[in-house]
Amino acid sequence: MLGIRTKRVPEVRLALQQLTDSALPTGAFAHSLGFETYIERGVVSDEGSFGSWLAVFVRQQLVYCDGLAIRFLYEGADAGLLDGVLSGCLLAREGREASLKMGGRLLEIGGEVFPSPDLDAYRELVREGGAVGHQPLAFGVIARSLNVPFDEALAAYLFATVTSLTQNAVRAIPLGQNAGQRVLRDAHDAVAAAFEAVPHLCWDDLGAVSPGLEISQMRHERQRARMFMS
Repeated sequence: MLGIRTKRVPEVRLALQQLTDSALPTGAFAHSLGFETYIERGVVSDEGSFGSWLAVFVRQQLVYCDGLAIRFLYEGADAGLLDGVLSGCLLAREGREASLKMGGRLLEIGGEVFPSPDLDAYRELVREGGAVGHQPLAFGVIARSLNVPFDEALAAYLFATVTSLTQNAVRAIPLGQNAGQRVLRDAHDAVAAAFEAVPHLCWDDLGAVSPGLEISQMRHERQRARMFMS
């Protein structure tokens, strides 16, 4: 022994790291969430232009849809109600399907690895057709049942999404691995701003996403050649 006294790593922190690890098999690697449309049109073509798109995506879609839904869930809003509202907010078909595919996998994984009464109830609601199982709600139900504080859950979800999209951009544009890490570092400010914005919004703000992002996601459905499902 080295004589160094160490503290036990909090179980909740380990669980949150597993839940947001890029290796978690939710299928996030198959979705661009619209940035592939910008690549096809030549708007996103390098590190700088992707970083600009990513900042807008975080500031808009992650704040006004995913982040706000997670906050309302933590505040006690009914998961079924939020599930239906999110379906209405996600106008692009591929965007809805991406949320459901990743949410479904997260519910399946969570049921095996992080079971809880709240998660069982949401999964049963999905099975009965009372909900469809959106990704941010699946994440929020699991994180809340693990007693992850809201601020830690929100920050982890935001950055995990940014990391996944950046890894996809490294393949699609393509970017070098080092460039991807620079994009992630530059995205810290956007994630921090999103983290600060979510607590100050209200129900009327849910779904207030930039039309440009939604249109790009809709156009992707008819894109001639593509790597991603959305």
